[in-house]
Amino acid sequence: MIACRKLCWIAAGSFLLITASAHSARIGEITKTHIGEQALRFITLRDPSVVMALIGSLMIGLNCGLLGCYMVVRRVSLIGDTIGHAVLPGVCLGYLFAGYRAPIPIFIGAVLAGVAGSYLLEAISSTTRIPKDAAMGIVLSSFFGIGITMLTYIQRQPGGNKSGLNQFLFGQSAAFSAADLYLMGFVTILVLATLTLLHKELVVLSFDSSYAATLGIPAQLIHYIQMTCVAFAIVVGIQAVGVVLVSAMLITPAATAYLLRDRMTSMLAMSALIGCVAGVLGTFISFLATGLPTGPFIVLVATFLFLPTYLFAPRHGVLTRWWRQRLSRRRTERENTLKAIYHILELEGFVTDQVGLLELAQYRREPEDVARARLTDLGRIGYATLHADRVVLSPSGYQRACEIVRNHRLWELYLVNRAQMASDHVHEDAEKIEHVLSHEYIHQLEKTLKYPRMDPHGKPIPGWEDMDRVGPPEDFGSGPQSDGLTRIYQEPFKGGST
Repeated sequence: MIACRKLCWIAAGSFLLITASAHSARIGEITKTHIGEQALRFITLRDPSVVMALIGSLMIGLNCGLLGCYMVVRRVSLIGDTIGHAVLPGVCLGYLFAGYRAPIPIFIGAVLAGVAGSYLLEAISSTTRIPKDAAMGIVLSSFFGIGITMLTYIQRQPGGNKSGLNQFLFGQSAAFSAADLYLMGFVTILVLATLTLLHKELVVLSFDSSYAATLGIPAQLIHYIQMTCVAFAIVVGIQAVGVVLVSAMLITPAATAYLLRDRMTSMLAMSALIGCVAGVLGTFISFLATGLPTGPFIVLVATFLFLPTYLFAPRHGVLTRWWRQRLSRRRTERENTLKAIYHILELEGFVTDQVGLLELAQYRREPEDVARARLTDLGRIGYATLHADRVVLSPSGYQRACEIVRNHRLWELYLVNRAQMASDHVHEDAEKIEHVLSHEYIHQLEKTLKYPRMDPHGKPIPGWEDMDRVGPPEDFGSGPQSDGLTRIYQEPFKGGST
């Protein structure tokens, strides 16, 4: 809510700057100069046409970024693409009504066509067996086909080639006029005011429409208000990015913010920021050389901002998740090795603090070189010391081994006592959960189970006092518990439940 109010003030301030650019030249009309000089001219905003294109791109990025969030969360993003293509017949009707490229008639016609497309989409999907995606395809293709037919008719009329309507297909922010920017400013303020007033209702509707209905929220009315705002944003945006690409500005900034933020308010602010950044950078790139299209560059910048987010987002990035899973697998393997060493020590009655490499490999039923690699990894992080095919756990390694065994046996006991599961069916569940139980949860589990000492299989559950029982000797092989270690176990251990 606060973020929307701030954005309202930003939009109002930008709207006031339009007047100074009322009779400026277009970006495409600026003489060709060196790329460095062009960049300096853009940064210093010495060309009024650049100011106009920049303000228009900012407002488009702001509108599409905010509205796109609600659509992405609701998973109806492609409705924006449908409405974007549906407005083309309205653009042509507005031109035919006015006889020239007048912003107000074109805006009204485009909004009416967009709203009509939205209503038709809902009617088809709600009154027939046709799925919503198929209904979107029908509305999109039919309205766009009608628009292309009308556009072809207009261009064949005398002077039709100079109508400028072809700019609505792929966008051209260089064609912004003062009237266009006034209209954009009005729409931006209207959209921001609507989102501010209906923010709570839109958030509830976006996450759970059924829950919204139970709260008495008129979900259908809110939906149509939202779609009307989307139509407004699309109509003012198609002049910069075109009907073909306008859906990208509704989806891409919001999708990027969706990967970066988990709260709706911060997602809205992030999406609006990404939309504005894409508008500024796209306009800047198109200004560096004559004839470069602004709209496609705006969309490309938004896409380039999405790609690193898709790969490296802190929580939801693909590579970030892969790396976390890789670290988790390595940690699980380490802890399973520690647990196996503990079990071997336990089977021997803790008369020694050393375990042989071969017996560990036999216990885990894995090749000796694999067991050696696991022990080397434990030594690298300070959990164990490996020497002459014998391993001794460090105090921290032994403590972690006790924690894992305790987690496993407590969870088995919990499943048997509270979930009424058979004792021979709880091992696999405990194998999975033992690595993720926090200390706080374990303390609560111990309290719930009244601080038990034995697991369902009659094995002792390590307590805090047990973690100090065994430590590495001062000199490997000569510790107080080393006298009994005179052999390497040749037979695999059979311990039953872990």
